[in-house]
Amino acid sequence: MAYPYVSEHEVRILSKYFGDPKQRHLDTYVERGGYSALKKGFDSGSAEVIETVKASGLRGRGGAGFPTGLKWSFMPKDTGKPHYLLCNADESEPGTFKDRELMRWDPHQLIEGCLIGAFAIQAQHVYIYCRGEFFETNQVLARAVEDAYAKGYIGKDILGSGNDIDVTVHQGAGAYICGEETGLMNSLEGRRGQPRVKPPFPAAVGAFGMPSTINNVETLSIIPHIIQNGGAWYRQYGTEKSPGTKLFCVSGHVNKPGNYELPLGFPLMKLIDEVCGGVRDGNALKAVIPGGSSVPIITAEEAGRCNLDYEGCVEVGTMLGCASVIVMDEHADIVKQVRRMVDFYAHESCGQCTPCREGSSWTAQILRRIEDGRGTEGDLDTLMEMTQQMVGTTICVLSDSVAAPVQSSIEKFRDEYLALIRRGERVGAA
Repeated sequence: MAYPYVSEHEVRILSKYFGDPKQRHLDTYVERGGYSALKKGFDSGSAEVIETVKASGLRGRGGAGFPTGLKWSFMPKDTGKPHYLLCNADESEPGTFKDRELMRWDPHQLIEGCLIGAFAIQAQHVYIYCRGEFFETNQVLARAVEDAYAKGYIGKDILGSGNDIDVTVHQGAGAYICGEETGLMNSLEGRRGQPRVKPPFPAAVGAFGMPSTINNVETLSIIPHIIQNGGAWYRQYGTEKSPGTKLFCVSGHVNKPGNYELPLGFPLMKLIDEVCGGVRDGNALKAVIPGGSSVPIITAEEAGRCNLDYEGCVEVGTMLGCASVIVMDEHADIVKQVRRMVDFYAHESCGQCTPCREGSSWTAQILRRIEDGRGTEGDLDTLMEMTQQMVGTTICVLSDSVAAPVQSSIEKFRDEYLALIRRGERVGAA
């Protein structure tokens, strides 16, 4: 069986070699065309690399969707200071499992993308910040970096180009908040993983006080393909405002969960019904979270109108995020699932900001009270008011991530909350 499921609808660029352990080896990667884009980038110059990425329309795949080429262009030139490229591989959003597979099956693809990105922003050092729990993945990536050093693809005078770029694989210690770019920088520096107030922005004062750019694993992994084939080639996939392909992590109540690489703009229901084999056991669809647990929940009716790109998700009142599609069938207990999400965020809050530290904890307690049949209708008003005060009032958006599932679930599945409050019993099965 292919890894683990493959669909005829896929456009497999990033994921072409998923499930093929040979791709981890440097010799195989080079035989299949690897590192040729790095040489092409060196030959064309850093300015041309940035322009090619701009022309491709590539948007950051970590969740925010900010244009990558524009982000690279923010880096100051000729400052006399070291520049750093930071690869955010601290994948920890509930429902997300794409970056670990990119590193596990095709580590040199990521390394080549990091080197091209570093060259573009004139960085001398790349730090790949990996989630500590990815034990096997981190070993695969570290071995690939060692092999690339040994063959001259990393280090001094790479490919005789005169460019010196080092790469360090750094393991985190399991904190969700270190996936936030400034929390990541603090952790990398050996400090407590807490987000920083911005400005100053990383492009001005980043890691170790130097100009830095942070990109997601998926963003950097597609760079070699864009440099090799051109911006117009990449734009043949996706939509005008959301070009290219995207890895969708599908979990929950579907027959074929997994990672699927599809053009942006792909219909959500087509993903569920045709790519993932439909809702399991023939059950009806109740709700979907299209972008990881930090985005608003949508109903089955809204899912029928949703196209999976940045604009299409906004049109139905949610966000694409990191494209972690969590599917819930008619038997799902919405209140329980939201409470589990809030428990996660309450546990992972760094405690730096009062609305997040106190708000996430109190939200979890109220939800648990409702779930146990001890809630009141006034609790719903309290939850809505409290989470509203948590939006846009903190240094990072973890607090907002608590508010999104709570508010959307109360607005769209209020009857399930009321049933627990009025009858003291759950709606549906666990």
